Amino acid sequence: MDDQAQAIGSRVRYWRQRRGLDRQRFADMVGRSMSWLDKVEKGERSILRLPMLERVADALGVTPEILTDGPAAHRAADCVDAVEVQAIRSALGRYPALSANLSSATPTTHAQIVRQLNYLGQAWLSSNLTAVAQHLPKLIDDAQIAVEIASTGPEQLAARRSLVMTYRLASSMLLKFDANHIAWLAADRAMQAALPTDDTVALARATRSVARAMTSAGQESDAIAALANMAGRMRPDLQQSDGELLPLFGMLFLAASIAAARIDDHAVALMMHDEADAVVARLGDEHRTHDTVFGPANVAAHRVAALTRLREGGRALEYVANIDPTIMVSLPAERRANYLLDLTTSYTYTGRYEEAVRSLNEAERLAPQEVRCRPLAHALLRALLTSTNGSLSRTVHNMATRAGLTA
Repeated sequence: MDDQAQAIGSRVRYWRQRRGLDRQRFADMVGRSMSWLDKVEKGERSILRLPMLERVADALGVTPEILTDGPAAHRAADCVDAVEVQAIRSALGRYPALSANLSSATPTTHAQIVRQLNYLGQAWLSSNLTAVAQHLPKLIDDAQIAVEIASTGPEQLAARRSLVMTYRLASSMLLKFDANHIAWLAADRAMQAALPTDDTVALARATRSVARAMTSAGQESDAIAALANMAGRMRPDLQQSDGELLPLFGMLFLAASIAAARIDDHAVALMMHDEADAVVARLGDEHRTHDTVFGPANVAAHRVAALTRLREGGRALEYVANIDPTIMVSLPAERRANYLLDLTTSYTYTGRYEEAVRSLNEAERLAPQEVRCRPLAHALLRALLTSTNGSLSRTVHNMATRAGLTA
């Protein structure tokens, strides 16, 4: 059996399955039989002749190089790609409730939706972004349908809370890949799903999502206003809450601190940080679930993020020096990796390139997809490629190669 044909066949099977294509459908797409496809995927038939290689690659939404070149194949497998971002966008453009067949369809149960949300939430916290991207479009469809068919009362509220969380996840994913306008759409969908409930939990989650999208779209003042309004609405409910609302309340201030930093409002950024600190003191032990990560570590990470966005790298690093490093270990991979990216930025601002490279290297070790796949990390790599030499330059060059960047 030809080793190259076997490697290509294995990649064809991987991408076919990642795209959610069954064997018959894919065979039809390339105009071949299922037996032909079986032989290709087993490495018993070569597709190296260019017209067929291009046809197969095009059907899979990849370049021929991703099927034929080992390093390129590995890089692509590690990252969310344009096809998957477009799939999320397409899911946001579908309206299952308009279908005439909605009443005859067999819906996904709410319990199944919650399980899938929990799975994708954990994948998100682990920075397994490809897993989130692959399953999110179907979850969007399922969660939308669940709201349409749910009865009134608790069942409707539960369905809408799940839909809010689904849209929030979509918005957060899209923001990571600079698809800001689509992220804004997903966040607004979360708010529209929450508003009819008059439910504080759903509204707080939607507000955070909307505020983050506004901030990325240059509407920082609007974001701060929305967060402040939601915080004011929540305050009377906090005394009667069993603690569920406090983490959501605190996260509003963290989002506001970042929005204020983006418009160089030092005073508001610090005030929002202090508000979040006060919530931590009320909460006690860190509250951590797949939808809210709140506590001393995340408040500290957001202060570093705010100072970094204020372009005060020196002050950010002074603040870091007073953080107990053991508390940062409690953060999930996604949040901790982004903290390390902020550290990399601050070290780069201050010319401390050895520490910058060390932080970026640690972020890649902890959450490879955050460094190898995101535009933010690519910009940091390009900056360090031009700022380092010797062994540091070699380390950065190796990271850039793994991210598919050229020097």
